[in-house]
Amino acid sequence: MHIYLVGGAVRDTLLGRPVVDHDHVVVGALPEDLLALGYKPVGKDFPVFLHPKTGEEYALARTERKTGRGYHGFVFQADASVTLEQDLARRDLTINAIAQDERGALTDPYHGVRDIEARVLRHVSPAFVEDPVRVLRVARFAARFAPLGFTVAGETMALMRQMVDDGEVDHLVPERVWAETRKALGEPQPSAFLRVLRECGALAVLFPEIDALYGVPQRAEFHPEIDTGVHLEMVLDAAAQLAPGDDLVGFCALTHDLGKALTPADELPRHVGHEHRGVAPLRALAARLKVPTEHAALAELVCREHLNAHRAFELKPATVLKLLGALDALRRPTRLDAFLAACEADKRGRLGHEQDAYPQAAYLREAQAAAAAVEANAFVEQGLAGPAIGAAMAAARTAAIAAVKTNHPPG
Repeated sequence: MHIYLVGGAVRDTLLGRPVVDHDHVVVGALPEDLLALGYKPVGKDFPVFLHPKTGEEYALARTERKTGRGYHGFVFQADASVTLEQDLARRDLTINAIAQDERGALTDPYHGVRDIEARVLRHVSPAFVEDPVRVLRVARFAARFAPLGFTVAGETMALMRQMVDDGEVDHLVPERVWAETRKALGEPQPSAFLRVLRECGALAVLFPEIDALYGVPQRAEFHPEIDTGVHLEMVLDAAAQLAPGDDLVGFCALTHDLGKALTPADELPRHVGHEHRGVAPLRALAARLKVPTEHAALAELVCREHLNAHRAFELKPATVLKLLGALDALRRPTRLDAFLAACEADKRGRLGHEQDAYPQAAYLREAQAAAAAVEANAFVEQGLAGPAIGAAMAAARTAAIAAVKTNHPPG
């Protein structure tokens, strides 16, 4: 029995990145061998075990054979005869197909070290085309490693296009699409996720509402980048900087401008009412991918209200209170933080405006704090009851926001 460290742990060590998970492959062993050593079985489709002390994953070396459409259509073989090279051959990218033994020696039959040095995302073998999830995984790895200069190999992109053309991507279940998308939205450069999917044709299949934004013009005086799709990419990357690793903010950024794809052609490049037009496609996307409730709810609020956030200084105090109420921000201030991060990303996601200040955020946070400080007890003590308390609180909160506004001159 031989044990090797594999996958991301080896890759990230070679890249000088922090290692999060340690995964191992076990060669020359049977399930009963690991059970006898106290390992705990967790694998459903193939033998995976948890180390009795560290809790790290140990999987028996295995091969896989395609038997049907989609990512479910596989038969696995895991026994003592499967070699390390055979196990590595079933992995998606060469940079993930490197193993390290207990002495630190590397086994790299598919030249992953070379591709790490060349900053290339390349498939291991032609069997890459058998699993459509790999299209999403390559796009997600692009979002992670684009800041390091990684690009997708031309031959790998060609295989991904073939998978789209052959309809393999059509068989992806919503849960897997969302799982990979959610991870990509938490990566340092989510725009690369969209670009890779668009280049291979998968964006139009999986995210038609987003694909439709490309080529839609905006007013150059406000959006020097002009193309709405380019703007979206910039917003996603700004969100990743403002809220690193936060896929909730990322999803709000991803979907905030879907309405611009529905602007009548004779109104372009203006997009009056796009914040309302965007709600229907957002709901359709969220329902199709089975997006978590809070992601869908906050994204809809960002879609509807981001223009109000931008013009916060122009809003009447009562309107600011209404906005805070729509966000449920008086009870859930962290929700306001996520909302404002997405709105600030929208403002910065424009060519030449990447470092713009966003004083609206400080104003709205102070307005929230001032309004939340108004409590019902004082009005109860005055003898008010029922609806009168609510009316008095609204008036007091509006006055408190007005006082805050005097300390925040526009601009």
